Parts: sequence; C-alpha cells; structure tokens
Amino acid sequence: MTVNGGMARLIDGKSGAVIVETLRVARGTLERMRGLLGRDRLSPGEGLLIERCSSIHTFFMRFPLDVMFLDGEFRVTKVRRHLGPWRLAGAPGSACVVELAAGALDGLDLPPGRALAVEGAA
Repeated sequence: MTVNGGMARLIDGKSGAVIVETLRVARGTLERMRGLLGRDRLSPGEGLLIERCSSIHTFFMRFPLDVMFLDGEFRVTKVRRHLGPWRLAGAPGSACVVELAAGALDGLDLPPGRALAVEGAA
C-alpha cells in the first residue's frame, strides 16, 4: 500500500468528510524514523501518514497526538486520542499510522473497520 506523491488528503469513506486536509506521507526510512520529532505542533488539518508501520512512540515529542492505525485497505484498526509524550501505541496487523494534533479526531466516529480514502497529491 502506497500513496502517490508526498502529500494527500484523508477522507471518511462513509460520510465523505475530509479528516485531514494536508497529509504528509513518510515513506522513506529516515522520514519514517523521524516522524514528527523536532516539531512544536501540527497545524489544524495537518497530519502525517507513516507507511509500513503498526506501532509508534511519542518519546521526545513536544505535544500530544491523535493516532489512527489503518490496515492495507485504509480501514481503521484502532484509534488513540490524546496520546501524550513518552507513550507507546500499536495495533498489530496495521499497515500504516496517521498522526494528528490531539483533538483533531474529537467528535468523529471512527470505529474499527471504517473505510477511509486517500486522495493523491494535493
């Protein structure tokens, strides 16, 4: 599972609502290892999709995250909201992870199995 280009949008497959307007894709080893380290925040509507990933850590992070774990078909496997710094999270069987600023998923119904769609280069 890969996304064409380095930027995309993440859409709720059920409602059609845009979940993430500006989704940066981390696919290379260094991009995936670095993730959001060194950042002070994520802007509203901004997120990071980490390919080939089923677990993350927030060691050395400066802000909390909302995290979605997705399978190879972009179906939700698990959601963690308000994951603080110095934490671990994972979902075995997931193919990728989407990291967002804490609160970005508040009020959204994203149960396991919910299909999402990624629209290519923004």
